[in-house]
Amino acid sequence: MLFAAATPAFADCENPEPIRFAPGTSAADLDGGLARGDRACFTIAARTGQHVAVTQPNRGEGNIVLQFYRPPWTVTVLPHGPRVSGTALPGAGEGEDAAEWRGTLPATGAYLLVLGTSRGGGEYHVCVEVR
Repeated sequence: MLFAAATPAFADCENPEPIRFAPGTSAADLDGGLARGDRACFTIAARTGQHVAVTQPNRGEGNIVLQFYRPPWTVTVLPHGPRVSGTALPGAGEGEDAAEWRGTLPATGAYLLVLGTSRGGGEYHVCVEVR
């Protein structure tokens, strides 16, 4: 997968921001900040059998957590925040407070990456690599 690095400060979960990698690269960095209770949502277009690594090279305060959903998924915006319906990848579901995820993808399509906080607000630096 080859896209250009896109790094919005905040991605709306109603309209997740696609992650794009620069030509000839397979990784992109996401940098931003989240207030308590906010979420940042991104999509990653990938194919069955590709390997993905979503990591946080410098976890800072360690309160940025992620969820990672395989296609198909839907996001419903509720008064208390977005609700994702779909199947989370192993170890990266709601309430699991995953700091990173690595693995081989089971399907072709748009995957949903949701960033949030385990407490308070925080800054994030997340690296997404697809091979």
